[in-house]
Amino acid sequence: MFPFRKLIALASLLLLAAQALAQQLPVPPSLAARSWLLLEMGSGQVLTAERPDERIEPASLTKLMTAYLTFAALRQKTIALDTPVTVSQRAWKTGGSKMFIQVDTQVPVEDLIKGMIVQSGNDACVALAEAIAGSEESFAQLMNREAKRLGMNSSNFTNSTGLPDPQLYTTARDLATLASALIRDFPEEYRKYYSMKEFRYNNITQPNRNRLLWLDSSVDGVKTGHTEGAGYCLISSSLRDKRRLLSVVLGAKSSSTRASESLKLLNWGFQSYDSVTLFAKDSPVATLRVWKGAQPNVKAGFANDFSISVPRGYADKVKSEFTPQPRLMAPIEAGQKLGTLKVTIDGKVYGEYPVAALETVPLAGIFGRAVDTVRLWFN
Repeated sequence: MFPFRKLIALASLLLLAAQALAQQLPVPPSLAARSWLLLEMGSGQVLTAERPDERIEPASLTKLMTAYLTFAALRQKTIALDTPVTVSQRAWKTGGSKMFIQVDTQVPVEDLIKGMIVQSGNDACVALAEAIAGSEESFAQLMNREAKRLGMNSSNFTNSTGLPDPQLYTTARDLATLASALIRDFPEEYRKYYSMKEFRYNNITQPNRNRLLWLDSSVDGVKTGHTEGAGYCLISSSLRDKRRLLSVVLGAKSSSTRASESLKLLNWGFQSYDSVTLFAKDSPVATLRVWKGAQPNVKAGFANDFSISVPRGYADKVKSEFTPQPRLMAPIEAGQKLGTLKVTIDGKVYGEYPVAALETVPLAGIFGRAVDTVRLWFN
């Protein structure tokens, strides 16, 4: 039995190591908001968060999912940018912020996209939902299916607009997941539409409500939201020196507050952390033995550049150690987890990250499998 005194000593050492690492971490700002989260998109790291899993009303941040599904429909060619959409009575009558489309007129999909993103038009959202899914109710089912696929496990959608509904809810963490997926999966569409400062339709010019587009040239999106229940909300993204941070600020008291607090959060992230690229895209972390496979080895690594954010001044103290899974058996699919990369700073554990197969390894033929079966008897 492990001596109790040694167990206490080991626990004390672990506690001291954890405290030493905590002392290295920058002190995050306190914001005048209900909840918030700051995400480093290159690594997927959450740099700081306050009540990120608290259920909230998403208001017009809901439109990020509407946009995501619209861009997916364009990619799948079920609609096109020049597809004319006939405006229904329901779309025209939808309350809240409007693009001011007229009933029974035909509006190109691209104009509806601009109206949804720049003008936050609820009427544009309903028109797009009906064009893609036939009805807003069917579109909401698509929204929830996509949310589940993206890993938004604390969200439920009931409409395309974000108009208040008791069963419409999400969290700061889920919104960060959604916004980062939109930027990652549809980069061209994101760059084209979310940085637009104004849009004119039906002889009415409306500005983008995201004030940070005017205050900080590095900010290129993404979406505002406001209802009485949600307060003033803003998801914003900034790209500086090839680093992208995404901030989610929910429940501020005013539109100016959500902008200033979002900028405070972004500035803190860029000033307090450095980005360190440990492995380039498709560069193998290790080459591993595969049993009973059509080839004897498989490369393990990351599909994209693997970067992490570390407290400023600690970049040269980062080390990594890869631990593979034992006895890898074919078949192996590209993207399948093959091990874990442990990252330490100054000898203290900073994080652990899954390492995946960079290629597919099918099963060997019957002779190859038989040979490896014999080899495994002696291994």
